[in-house]
Amino acid sequence: MFNKILIANRGEIAVRIIRACRNMGIRSVAVYSKEDQNSLHVQLADQRICIGEGPARNSYLNMDRIIQAAHNMGADAIHPGFGFLSENSEFVRKCQENGITFIGPEPDVIDKMGNKSQARTTMMEAGVPVVPGTKEPVYDAAVGKELADQIGYPVMIKASSGGGGKGMRVAKNEVEFESQFNMAQMESANAFGDDTMYIEKYIENPRHVEIQIMADKHGNVVALGDRDCSVQRNHQKLIEESPSPAITDKVREEMNRCAVLAAKTVGYTNAGTIEYIVDASGAFYFMEMNTRIQVEHGVTEMVTGTDLIVEQIRVAMDEPLSFTQEDILFRGHAIECRINAEIPEKNFMPSPGVVENIHLPAGNGVRVDTALYTGYRIPTEYDSMIAKVIVHAPTREAAIMKMRSALDEMVILGVDTNLDFQYKMMRHPVFVEGKADTGFIGRLMRLSDD
Repeated sequence: MFNKILIANRGEIAVRIIRACRNMGIRSVAVYSKEDQNSLHVQLADQRICIGEGPARNSYLNMDRIIQAAHNMGADAIHPGFGFLSENSEFVRKCQENGITFIGPEPDVIDKMGNKSQARTTMMEAGVPVVPGTKEPVYDAAVGKELADQIGYPVMIKASSGGGGKGMRVAKNEVEFESQFNMAQMESANAFGDDTMYIEKYIENPRHVEIQIMADKHGNVVALGDRDCSVQRNHQKLIEESPSPAITDKVREEMNRCAVLAAKTVGYTNAGTIEYIVDASGAFYFMEMNTRIQVEHGVTEMVTGTDLIVEQIRVAMDEPLSFTQEDILFRGHAIECRINAEIPEKNFMPSPGVVENIHLPAGNGVRVDTALYTGYRIPTEYDSMIAKVIVHAPTREAAIMKMRSALDEMVILGVDTNLDFQYKMMRHPVFVEGKADTGFIGRLMRLSDD
């Protein structure tokens, strides 16, 4: 049993981890920037320590300060949450060198699956279907163009170290390939310090479906079902649901099988997500693996009755999984809406400020993960996501109705949010009919501009 866990994150995921620690009788340490000194996770933790100010690079991305904070506070483990250092193998190695347990996978596995071109090759060799594309890294636009000509347009140019939509460009034909490649490569170099690219066939308007897996250090790997994350803007997810309305039970079973195979192939441990794209025919292809807990993990928890954060901590303590594949029963339907402090009418411009009043929805099958409270100042330095509303009901239709009710009840005053936008999504016929693909929001916004 860990004595004390330091949470190297902020916001609602830090609050979520602190609560899991409480449920396990483990003391928690919150790290925070000066801008976050009044944040909820700082108030809820057993102990707290400031690690800097201003942009994340001076605080939540400062490895040495976080390691030193763990030593100063006597923490024997670090939970990275998502984002920030959660998929940074250098940070994992620093933890290990300092005798601190990192609650996540091994650094070599993060490297193998974090490099998307290497992950593609690994999955090809394991027999997991991947989108047709390059096997080797691409560094030069001229070389890339030759390969793109062989693959066939349109193609997607991707950063090997990419994420969050950065370093991704579509080239519809050979005329625009070079400019799109150079822009994607420059974005990748600026965002990740890596100009390694790869190219794959662009599947137009696919569905984005992912499988949650959990693996321990005793060779057990369990698939916890699928989540549909197709409703997204600029590759940033807005709505997630489980199970996906886009796939058949036969496809679902094969996706789960391939996810377990992928995890076993690389010797994966802890929580992870295998992400696929699904084309119009129902064929699915491996896209990437996220080697961390996901923002949308609560959707899976609602339909499986599991606690993935508690399970992460158990696995990090070398305990076997508390469940087998046969124990996982999928009940009903869950939907999550991400609530962001932004103005949809102004191209989703961030809207930081002071929360003057807040009312959160509640009731049977309604869950809100947030760090908001009345009087809290949303800082400008960090991500605009401020809450996740998650509902669970026996059917998809009932879950949509429950989400409409929850969003209608929710009140956040003082800052602009996308609450109304999400409510409209819950009533849009394309979403209601389960037909929203990854291009849905883009088409919708273009129509509104016209």
